[in-house]
Amino acid sequence: MAATQPATDSIISFRHVNKVYANGTVGLKDINFDIPRGQFLVVVGLSGAGKSTLLRTINRLHEISSGEIQIDNEAISAYKGKALRQLRCHIGMIFQNFNLVKRSSVEKNVLSGLVGYYPTWKCVLGLFSAHDHQRVVQALDRVSLTPKIFARADELSGGQQQRVAIARTLMQDPHIILADEPVASLDPRTSKDVMDTLKRLNREDGITVIVNLHSVAIARQYADRIIGLRAGELVYDEPIANVTEANLDQIYN
Repeated sequence: MAATQPATDSIISFRHVNKVYANGTVGLKDINFDIPRGQFLVVVGLSGAGKSTLLRTINRLHEISSGEIQIDNEAISAYKGKALRQLRCHIGMIFQNFNLVKRSSVEKNVLSGLVGYYPTWKCVLGLFSAHDHQRVVQALDRVSLTPKIFARADELSGGQQQRVAIARTLMQDPHIILADEPVASLDPRTSKDVMDTLKRLNREDGITVIVNLHSVAIARQYADRIIGLRAGELVYDEPIANVTEANLDQIYN
């Protein structure tokens, strides 16, 4: 069923990528595929299938055991220090649990997206420019949360917190957004708001978006392409026009 996409203008390429954890668990097994620039890719599969591992190898939160990952046709496995920081600056990461500082304001949480661009001491002291503060307003406007700029993060609903996390990511000027189960803890209406926001940024800004999802229905609604993982292997890869319910059911059986 797997039908690897062509490498035309690929922003991310996996080449025989394997990940084996220290305890012997296989996270990824001989992964080969390309992600075209500007694609909205959804990764589906059971818990433990390797979805989060796959996502986190792209920004090197997880190191691979063998193979190679390329971003913009450059191998990233040897990146260290400044090169690795620069790589991560332009890859936004959105988590299931939002990863906000709950007692801080929305503005401060969004400003934390600039951590990769400033010395640590400036971030700790909050020494951001007037231009940076204006960018916060712009980022919050993109996710329809400007009125909440001075609210504490823990005063917001789950969906609002996730949109703050997206605004924080926008401060990085990302070329790629990785979203690891971004709507798993949200109700259906709130999930739609979050997914609509990600899709809009993908369409309007040309940001490549890779989302891990459990929900097949949501995947079919938003994806340009769906890939499926099972036990660390790529078992399904189709553009959305070719995706059928029966095919996706096979990934989970």
